[in-house]
Amino acid sequence: MSDAYLYAAARTPFGRFGGALAGVRPDDLAATALTGLLDTSPDLDRAAIGDVVWGNANGAGEDNRNVGRMAALLAGLPVSVPAATVNRLCGSSLDAAIIASRALESGDADIVVAGGVESMTRAPWVLPKPDRAFPARDVTAVSTTLGWRLVNPAMPKEWTVSLGECNEQLQEKFSLSRERQDAFAVRSHRLAAAAWDEGFYDDLVVPVDGLARDEGIRPGTSLEKLAALKPSFRPDGTITAGNASPLSDGASALLLGTAAAAGRIGRDPVARVAGRGVHAVEPQGFGYAPVEAAEKALRRAGIGWADVGAVELNEAFAVQSLACVDAWDVDPEIVNTRGGAIALGHPLGASGGRLLGTLAAVLRERRRRWGLAAICIGVGQALAVVLENVTDEVSLG
Repeated sequence: MSDAYLYAAARTPFGRFGGALAGVRPDDLAATALTGLLDTSPDLDRAAIGDVVWGNANGAGEDNRNVGRMAALLAGLPVSVPAATVNRLCGSSLDAAIIASRALESGDADIVVAGGVESMTRAPWVLPKPDRAFPARDVTAVSTTLGWRLVNPAMPKEWTVSLGECNEQLQEKFSLSRERQDAFAVRSHRLAAAAWDEGFYDDLVVPVDGLARDEGIRPGTSLEKLAALKPSFRPDGTITAGNASPLSDGASALLLGTAAAAGRIGRDPVARVAGRGVHAVEPQGFGYAPVEAAEKALRRAGIGWADVGAVELNEAFAVQSLACVDAWDVDPEIVNTRGGAIALGHPLGASGGRLLGTLAAVLRERRRRWGLAAICIGVGQALAVVLENVTDEVSLG
């Protein structure tokens, strides 16, 4: 068995719903991230890439018919380089990285590109086919942007409530106040803005159509401004547009390989994939699923929370992020030190790749050996990955 290493990461800026990237097709977003990633390794013979594994949650519009293969072709990779698209909803690109790491460990490939894309702006409306020819009744177009659609009537009603209602239930269970949620959101915006101002993201982000910075960051947000927002899902609820991640557009990409591939890639690896975890719960409890996924990943890496120097947790909602952090034996100050999805955005299929790329960079910045990336997934799932910093920028003490 070989070890799997992360060599490089790149992503597009994440755009707001209907914002600067609204005119960019998802396959073009994916190709841009892929091209930007490969530009970091100019000595790599593109034909040496054993596979491309790409994440995408919707796949109902311009991202149909295996958008991973489309991105590889649009990016100019040789036609001999294969590609697949995987769908684990919000965890799709993290799942792509996990699949890539397994291919490397098993010897099926020496170099694999993973990543993901989502244009939530361009996700289409869909119409079900009629059950008979020439129906006279009206039909309803269903948005594919987010959440359940065309629900099977055999599904229990408690499973198919909105994502926001799921997290209001989580808030009730753990008594996570509106004030704590808003404070968490303010922190996300503050840290994300500081990260950009300090140049942290400069080498990780590839501009698209004039957009060079994540569009959703609000440096001037405050507790007072967020407190004025109305609840989004219940009249007396705690979740608002300010303490949940926004609908977003973007793509991310990762270059993974074995240790022996370093010469062909033309650079040294930055992190080793040391542990993986997947976990599932009842669909409405998806926001809490990262708790056990992370524990599994840590056990498989052979480490504990005391060893972890950085955590990247996808901030789908402030309430579920707080529930997870509260459940872990971790210092909250090492979680999302460079901002999270509430500020940066959450283009579903791209977020996992962003987490891993950011985690590797934070480990180098903080000179820490071990880090964890985790993400909750609609319909009751979660994924987690442990990275080990293998650069010289690490203190083992």
